[in-house]
Order: sequence, then structure tokens, then C-alpha cells
Amino acid sequence: VRELYLPASAPLFLLFTYSYIFCLALPLTVNKHKPWIETTYHGIVTENDDKVLLDPPLIALDKDAPLRYAESFEVTLTEEGEICGFRIHGQNVPFEAVVLDKSTGEGVIRAKDKLDCELQKEHTFTIQAYDCGEGPDGANMKKSHKATVHIQVNDINEYSPVFKEKSYKATVIEGKKYDSILKVEAVDADCSFQFSQICNYEIVTPDVPFTIDKDGFIKNTEKLSYGKERMYKLTVTAYDCGKNRASEDVLVKISVKPTCKPSWQGFNKRIEYEPGTGSLALFPSMHLETCDEPITSIRASIELETNHIGKGCDRDTYSEKSLHKLCGASSGTVELLPAPSSSANWTVGLPTDNGHDSDQVFEFNGTQAIKVPNGMVSTSLKDPFTISVWMRHGPGAHEKETILCNSDKTEMNRHHYSLYVHNCRLIFLLRQEPSEAENYKPAEFHWKLDQVCDKEWHHYVLNVEFPTVSVFVDGTTFEPFLVTEDYPLHASKIETQLTIGACWQENSGHDNDTETVSEPSSGGNARMAQFFRGNLAGLIIRTGKLENKKVIDCLYTCKEGLDVQLPEEVASVEFNPNQSSLTVEGDDIDAFDKVMQHISYLNSRQFPTPGIRHLRISTTVKCFNEESCVTVPDAEGYVMVLQPEEPKISLSGIDHFARSAAEFESQEGVTLFPELRIVSTITREVEADTESEAAEGADDDPTVQETVVSEEIMHNLDTCEVTVVGDELDGEHESLEVDMSQLQQRSLEMSSSNVGLVITGVNTMANYEQVLHLIRYKNWHTEALFDRKFKLVCSELNGRYISNDFKVEVNVIHTASPMEHANNAMVQPNFINPVHHASVDLSGHNLVNAHQASVVPSAATIVIVVCVSFLVFMIILGVFRIRAAHQRTMRDQENGKENEMDWDDSALTITVNPMEVKRHERRKQGTLWGRERDSVANM
Repeated sequence: VRELYLPASAPLFLLFTYSYIFCLALPLTVNKHKPWIETTYHGIVTENDDKVLLDPPLIALDKDAPLRYAESFEVTLTEEGEICGFRIHGQNVPFEAVVLDKSTGEGVIRAKDKLDCELQKEHTFTIQAYDCGEGPDGANMKKSHKATVHIQVNDINEYSPVFKEKSYKATVIEGKKYDSILKVEAVDADCSFQFSQICNYEIVTPDVPFTIDKDGFIKNTEKLSYGKERMYKLTVTAYDCGKNRASEDVLVKISVKPTCKPSWQGFNKRIEYEPGTGSLALFPSMHLETCDEPITSIRASIELETNHIGKGCDRDTYSEKSLHKLCGASSGTVELLPAPSSSANWTVGLPTDNGHDSDQVFEFNGTQAIKVPNGMVSTSLKDPFTISVWMRHGPGAHEKETILCNSDKTEMNRHHYSLYVHNCRLIFLLRQEPSEAENYKPAEFHWKLDQVCDKEWHHYVLNVEFPTVSVFVDGTTFEPFLVTEDYPLHASKIETQLTIGACWQENSGHDNDTETVSEPSSGGNARMAQFFRGNLAGLIIRTGKLENKKVIDCLYTCKEGLDVQLPEEVASVEFNPNQSSLTVEGDDIDAFDKVMQHISYLNSRQFPTPGIRHLRISTTVKCFNEESCVTVPDAEGYVMVLQPEEPKISLSGIDHFARSAAEFESQEGVTLFPELRIVSTITREVEADTESEAAEGADDDPTVQETVVSEEIMHNLDTCEVTVVGDELDGEHESLEVDMSQLQQRSLEMSSSNVGLVITGVNTMANYEQVLHLIRYKNWHTEALFDRKFKLVCSELNGRYISNDFKVEVNVIHTASPMEHANNAMVQPNFINPVHHASVDLSGHNLVNAHQASVVPSAATIVIVVCVSFLVFMIILGVFRIRAAHQRTMRDQENGKENEMDWDDSALTITVNPMEVKRHERRKQGTLWGRERDSVANM
């Protein structure tokens, strides 16, 4: 609002005139317009300054700015057109805007605090101008549009260069001049291009044959000599483009090597592997020396040779049947080449490797063959079935060599099915049974395989699901290249014979389907033909189901091999199926060295086979012309697998006890191993404590540096065998039995004979304990039996580790009346042991005349009871008489003794030696008592 002042002498009409003018002027004083500013501003501010230089300058204009009238009038102006302030919009904006002149609208932007270019180089925000509004209180102020402000923070050279590494190392070959030996690199934390760039490097150490360029590359200025200097130490500094020197200089070490020869460096020929330690890096410090040739590609093959171990590498040495179960084939599996035992004795005559570190290997030299007992395998294989075998076979002769054959026992000599080798071909014959339709069907399947004749171990699996047959060799599938057809066999009632290593046939003049070779035999006209020459192991037939790829891979996979674990893919690595060799390819030598350093040997067996595994590295290096420019000699060494700490399997429990005859004859029988305990321990050698050795003095033996520690471990068992010591079991009146349902729950199997029983299957020691606790011995004709002895032996890894012989002797208590049966538990401790240790040894006379057995034990029992009773009576009588005499003596001296002597008297009474009493009474009784004592002792 404007105020108008007039002099008092002014005419009245002037009052009205000015009032009119004042009324006309009232609409002009309203705050009608918004302030106006530029839409965009650009500013610059230095790190150590707060003033921002803006382009264009910060000025706000307002159309409400006042008009000044004639000088003759005295007018007081209001402030609607003035600029009262600027407001900045944005989060955490480190700037503020200040009005310098309200009337002109001029303002300035400045920093609130010190800015840091290294934290943020640019800032962007918006700004608005506000006028002063209407009236004295500034109400109804108006604001301008929002303008964008871009402010750049200028850098100052406040940081010095810093080297990325604490030190640098390089190696050069003598006699060469290098374009570049190595590169040092420094960085600067300043934010601007000028001050953050390194403009110069300098070698501070004087008089050295090296120079450095502005990019940090060091090279030699003359040829270096290994004989003159083996290592140079240089101090290098750096300058940024603002001429600031590095805060700390860096040390550079350059080693000089003799004339270069391409080879693998840092390779140890002997590498020791301690069982149970997991993976072992084979080449932790190895690198390839290429003598600075321009390499484009590198290829290295690492081979681990394990052919001397069993079937080619360390595998589990459980029985083949157990391995099938462990790999998932849990039913219908029949092992045709088991390790010889009391329950599987048809392989006893075959030569073996006589070792337990690997699987049981059988040798066939062209003259041996075995017959599989009848009933082991179904004669009709209509359902799907699988044959698996390990085989090592050389080129051999040109005749057929039979692995497995099922042929007629008599007359026709027809081959129902057979697996044989002929001219490096694997051939499987399967003739259909007479019930099939009379038309041609596939009968003979041929595979041409190099593996059949390479004299190496290979794993073969035939999956037969007629009319298709597929073969897996070392886990790789092969389809037959030839299939021939034939008619089904004619109907006959001739029994068949399953043989291994040859085909069985009768010498009846019919040589169908076979070329016969005579063999001396005690079996009349029977003979074998088509003998096999080579080695076989793990021959299995599984009926009713085919093996899947997972099971086949599990059976073939090695427990030892090469491995490589890298955090990222830096080179191409390929393994062969059993991981005994791998190939590494790459084009960067540093990345290649990194891969080689991560290659390791791994053996997952708990007790690996000790011995040497030869190791070879073959390397090919190519240059830009795609030819081998560098010849790297093969690196050869070996992995020495140390002898594992072998477990000692200990069987313990009650080894001698007695039971009544009624218990032997009961339905439950007598439990043989009620408290059996199976414990496995290993003995470790550890270094003795040096401090304790020193404290013992210098007189101790200085050669004793190790101490032995026994430690209990857990592992699996695969066989426990209970055998009878002495006469074989008589099936008519005695037997060994075990709960079959408990065996099945634990995936165990049992076979029995007249010499005992065998429990087989891979399982824990705890499960074997539980099953052995259930073995019972029954005898329902005990009149002629005094005792029975049994032996228990358990083993691990197909007989590689065998327990102690745990022998149990069971005595039979014969009673004269039923009353004694009821009380035998109380009587047993009193007389069983004396009988066992008597001077008359009856252990070799278990079976005697029935009439004698029924009388003698009762008479002996009566004599023993009478003698023991008489002896007890005489001892009690002697003690009583000595006691009475002693008390009389004490009463005579009672008046002259103190209270303490009464206490001593009681002590003497308590400690009377019964043996002295016995000797005293014996002297009194004289010769008669001596004879009675001798009679009791003899019993």
C-alpha cells in the first residue's frame, strides 16, 4: 500500500484530485507477477573454496518492480517487486543460495562445507526465487519456476602416487636384451585427469643396466651375465602430472638365470601320499619354462599309471556280489567266481594272484576250467538278465575261447548260451528254448572291440533283453556290428552244465556247435573244449533285471585318480573315464601353470593299496606359425602310496560256559556268542614329546624318538565264519541256526554246511555283532555229549584284514534228576571250573558210550558234593576250636590289660589265617585226614 502526503495549505480540489489518483493507483500495487530466473546454470567451485562461479550469474527479475514518479511528489514505495530469497531443492545438497540485493534480484551460490572432488566430482540440483509478497508482512509471496544448476568441483593436487604392489619380481635369461622385462604401476587418488595421471617413472638406483619408460616398463640396456650378477635390486619412484612424487618408492628385484632350456620347473619326482589324507597336490610349485618364446597354445597330458594294481586301479576289494549291492543291484545277483571258501569251493583249483590288496583274480592258461554247481543259475533265461565280468585277454589263438558256457550234460552237446572270444571279437550266443515259435530269431551277437585283445583289464557288462543285447565296456556302450539268426532248440529233457573257462561236453561223437579239444579227465568220457587263455574276475549273472548306467559306472569307477579343482574356468581340462589321465589345453602360460598347480591325486579308499603309481607329463607347445617351436621334454615321476595303518580286528567275549542239556534240546537252543564284542583298532606312531625326553636325562636311549598309540576306528566287515572245531555237525541231531529275518533286514546272506555257517555282505561291525549274538546251537541228542567247541573269524575287504580266532567251548551239564535242572544255574559256578581243570583230561573224548555217560557224571557229582561238604565242615570245626582256645587265654590275662588291648584282641580274631587252621587240624587228624584231602584234590 502506498501512502500519499500533502501539505496542509493545499487546495481542497487537489485533495480530491490526489484521492482520485490514489484510487486509480491502487490496482497497480497488487503482487501480480512471479519472479523470473534462467532455466539452467553451470557453475565451478574449487575443492578448497566455497564460492561458486555461475554462468550465467544468478539474477531474479520481477515485473512487479516499482515505478518511480516525479520528484515533486514524496512517495514511500512498497516491496512487491523485490526478491527476498532463493530456495535449493534436492537431497543432501552441500550448497546454499544467498540474495545479495533484493531490489536487483542478484544472488550467489556457495558451498556449505569443504568439498571433496574424490568423493563427488559434480553436483546437480534445482533452485527457485521468491519475491517479497504483498503488504508489510510479505503475505502472498510468489515463486519462480525451478531452474537446474550443474556445479563441477575442480581438483587440487592433494594426493601423491602410490604403487599397486609392495615389490616387484622378474626373472631374465642371461645374454638377451628384452623389450620389456616387467611393468611397475602406480595410481593417484586425485579426481582430475591432470593430477590423477602418472606422467613419469624414474629408477632412483644409480649405475644399473636398466631403464624405465613413462608407462612403467623396465628393460635392460645391455646383455646381462649370470656370472657377473645374479640379482639386481632397483628402487623406482613415480610422478603425477602435477609433479607430486610417490609417497613411497618401490623395490624391484630382477633375477638373472643361465641360458634357458624349455622344461617343467619345480617338479618333484617322488611324491608321497599318506592314506586317509584326502587329495594331495602333485605339482604345487611347478611352472613351465618356455624361454620367452611367443607361445600361442599349450597342451599337456598327465598320465597316472596303475596297471600293476589288480584290475587297473585301486577299487574296493569286496566280493563282486557285495559290490553290486553297494552300487544298487540288490537282488537276483549270483557270483560265479567267488573267493574259495567252505561254502563256495568250486574255484579252489584255479590259480589266483594270492593277494588280498586287490580283487581275487583267477588265471586260465588254456587247460583249466570249472563247473558251477547245479542250481546256482536258472537254466532258462527268458527274463531280462545281465552278465558282467572283468577280463584281461591277449591276442591269443584263432580258436574260440569260452568265458561262460551252458551246454548239455549228455548226448547232444548243444550250447544253450555262451559268452566267448574269437579273433578279438566278443560273441554272445543265446539259443531260444523249444517253446518258442519255429522260426528264425537272433541267436548270435558279435562285437569287434580292440579292448578284447590289448592285454589290459576291462569291465564288460552285457544287458540281455531278447531280442536286443547291448554291451558296456568300461562304462561305454557298444552296439553289435553283426547279428546272426537261428532256429530255437529242439525239445529235450537233457540237463545242462554251466562251466567257466571252457565248454562242457560228453565224448559221445556229437560235437555240435563246438570245436573239441581233448582233455585228460577222471570223469569217464566227459571232456572240455574251447579253453580260455587270460584272466577273469568278478563274473556275475543277475536275472530278472538289467543293470542301469549308474550301477555300471559305480562298478567300474576307480577309487583313485587325478583331480583338479579351480575357482574359475581358466583352461580346458578333459578326463578319461577312470580319471587316470587328463589333458589340459590353454593359451595363457600363467593360467596354464595355475591349472597344473591345482592337479591332485585322490584315493578315497579307507585302506588303499600301497606301492608306486608312475606319473608322466607330455607337453606340446605351439607358436604363431602353428608349429612346435619349443620342445619340452617329458617329466616323469611317481606317487608313492605309503603303507596304510592296518586295522586289527579283535573278537572278544565269553569263551567258555556251561548249559544244561535241556537248553541244548529246547526250541531256542544255546546262544554261542551272547556277549560278543567286535573292536577294530589301528596303531599309530607319533613323535614323542621332546621336553619330556629332555627331562628324563641323558641316560635314555637316544634312538627312541617315536611312541605308539592305539586308536579305535570304525569300518565295515564283509564276512564272518563260524566253524566247528572237531567233528563235523551231524545233521540228524544238531544244527547251527540264525534268524533269517534279521539277516535280511541288514542285507546280509548266510550259507551253511556240515562244518559251520558263513555270513556275508558288506555291513558295519555293529550290525555284524547283533547278528552274531543271534546264532544258536541246537542238539536234541545230548546223552553222548560233554562239550562242543566252535571258532569264529571275521574279515574285511575280501579277506585282506582278518580277525583273531575267537574260540568258544560249551559244556553240557547232565543232571541226575529234574530237580538238578532247575538248580543248575547255582550249582554251575561251584563245580564246572574244577571239572574243566581236573587232572583227567576229557576234552578229546566228547562222544562216549551212552550208558557210561548216563552214570559217570552223576557219580562224579555226588563224590564232589560229599568231599566239598566234608572239607567245609572240617574247616569250620578247626576255626571253632582255635577260637575257643584263644578266648580262654585272653580271659586269664584280662585283668592286667588296658582297653586298647581289647581292641587288639578283636583284630587278631578277625585276621586268623584259615590255612593255618587247616594245617593245625591236619596235624591232629593224622594220616586219615591226609588221605581224605588227597582224594578231594584228585576230584
